Amino acid sequence: MYAAIWRLLPGPFWVRVLVVLVLLTAILYCLVTWVFPWVDTLVNNQEVTVGVP
Repeated sequence: MYAAIWRLLPGPFWVRVLVVLVLLTAILYCLVTWVFPWVDTLVNNQEVTVGVP
């Protein structure tokens, strides 16, 4: 599957690497900005402390 995606990208090797880096950066930005905060509202986060016996 990754080989098929790699073949679809335009340009020589260095352009493909640059496009992949930009796409990964955009995906990570979207995850941190919108997805992770949304998931955090769904997760039941309680105050949990671990005591040392």
